[in-house]
Amino acid sequence: MKFDKATNKLTLTGVAPMTLFFTDRPERIAGNMKTTAFIPFWSEGKDSFKSDPPNADLSILEGKELKQVVVELQDPVLLEDNLNYTVKIISGEMPTTASDVSVFIDIIGRPLTPLSFAGMARRSYRRAYYGAYY
Repeated sequence: MKFDKATNKLTLTGVAPMTLFFTDRPERIAGNMKTTAFIPFWSEGKDSFKSDPPNADLSILEGKELKQVVVELQDPVLLEDNLNYTVKIISGEMPTTASDVSVFIDIIGRPLTPLSFAGMARRSYRRAYYGAYY
């Protein structure tokens, strides 16, 4: 990853072609979908991440030390295997570069997002739709 403090731009390099997703109770749905299919969900619907950006935990492994930075993610752009976000740092210290990074997006409070239980119930056709991304 690379972070430009002047522009608040985070670039995740070498992003996997598949994104793991999961929902909370009561249904506890989990699966994988193409990262290229995940990004468009960002701006879909009136309750999208675009209208209310999510928080995320960046877990950064540096040697044997785990650093965590909580950010608000905005405006994702996927270019080949680089995923760019504008970020607002909520807590922690963002390094300018790192190599072992995982991102966990928090959808708590976002009951109608495409990957939440309520969103899944609202859009029941997506159950078959997700299967197309394996």
